[in-house]
Amino acid sequence: MGAYCNGNVSLSPSYDVASAQDPRFCKHVHDNVHGNIYLDSLSLKFIDTEQFQRLRELKQLGAVLLPSLTLRDIIGKCGSCGCKCGSCGCNCGCGFTNMVYPGAVHSRFEHSLGVYWLASQCVEKLKTYQGLELGIDRFDIQTVKLAGLLHDVGHGPFSHLFEREFLPQVISGSDWSHEQMSVDMVDYIVDEHHIDVYPQMIRRVKEMILASSEYAPSMSSSEKSFLYDIVANGRNGIDVDKFDYLLRDCRACGLGCNFEFQRLLETMRVLDDEICYRAKDYLTIHKMFATRADLYRTVYTHPKVKAIELMVVDALVHANSYLGISSNIHDPSEYWKLDDTIIKTIETTPNQELKEARELILRIRRRNLYQFCNEYPVPKDMLDNYKKVTAQDIVCSQKSGGVTLKEEDVAVCNVKIDLTRGKHNPLESIHFFKDYESDEKFTIPDDRVSHLLPTSYQDMIVKVYAKKPELVS
Repeated sequence: MGAYCNGNVSLSPSYDVASAQDPRFCKHVHDNVHGNIYLDSLSLKFIDTEQFQRLRELKQLGAVLLPSLTLRDIIGKCGSCGCKCGSCGCNCGCGFTNMVYPGAVHSRFEHSLGVYWLASQCVEKLKTYQGLELGIDRFDIQTVKLAGLLHDVGHGPFSHLFEREFLPQVISGSDWSHEQMSVDMVDYIVDEHHIDVYPQMIRRVKEMILASSEYAPSMSSSEKSFLYDIVANGRNGIDVDKFDYLLRDCRACGLGCNFEFQRLLETMRVLDDEICYRAKDYLTIHKMFATRADLYRTVYTHPKVKAIELMVVDALVHANSYLGISSNIHDPSEYWKLDDTIIKTIETTPNQELKEARELILRIRRRNLYQFCNEYPVPKDMLDNYKKVTAQDIVCSQKSGGVTLKEEDVAVCNVKIDLTRGKHNPLESIHFFKDYESDEKFTIPDDRVSHLLPTSYQDMIVKVYAKKPELVS
């Protein structure tokens, strides 16, 4: 098995990139979304580690307001009594969707295999159509495949709930991210299991994992920067990660998905080091963003899903000092041992220190959930200056008479649903081309698209829950 050269880079003789691209030398598994997936020998070295196998244990999907009190009243009064607007928001997190949609039990493991496969398909198509022009080689293909495979290896328990809801409550000013942990975990796996892979490939894999995060490398310094658009696209949000989870989540929840990512894979084209799309496919792209927003509205932020998430966050916070859940979030050698089974640990450990956390888990088991009271869409004219509503704001806004609410009686979710670009039209950040005879790329302004598409691209919804059922009425 000879070494493969990429410019001045040669891989170790123990790894043959050419063989890795031949299905005859690959292991294949059958995926219920994509069919047969072929796993090359280098990728298998990462898959067959306890750190990657951990992803099997991470599921992919994880104050009563008086009628006369409006959201404008709450926001207007917030702070009038000295209370402070907090950051108790729920943007994303779908670790408990299976408690409402019983079929949604798929894990980060099969999602990662799906992203690996779509990343492979994407870069292979670019090589087929523009390989000579773009200089795509086997080294590039292997790098993109590994980035797709490992992009979620640093995820915490219960999807995004862990980093966005739990950690900020137990670590002041926490800026921990699963993307950065994925990068740290990649280094740890390579060192721990002595995986023979060239350092430059691992460096580029890590850069691709971070491409849509705040730690993304500068595109001006990236070699073949269009490759960084494939797994985690920081330019415009069109990437194979979304292609997989949109289709996989819709199927698991029994929902239809009319977004056809295959059309985009077949017709995309690289211009000026950026992946661009045919102008007539703009509605297909819009369907992708609209499907994502629909999943947020109907599945990820379902009232009961959010109720369970709020209860689990409270349970984790109560259990943290005893179990040290947040103590190893910067140590990959210990962090990989943390997964969704932490709930079973809380539930079955008899120690008195876990009593409150254990009771919350028991309430979830018995479907004695925090009770959804109401939700309020934030008016469009208030979105720009909106501050998240907290339980403290609700309590401060009470009117005299009736039961007096305490802050610990109320839970609030501030749910943001958008098309990935906040209040902006996502099509504005995407470059299109007219046809394959033209080398000009351009954006499509609002006045050139269908008038049936929305004129507003972001919703903010405040969901209010009572922690005690007797307070709902």
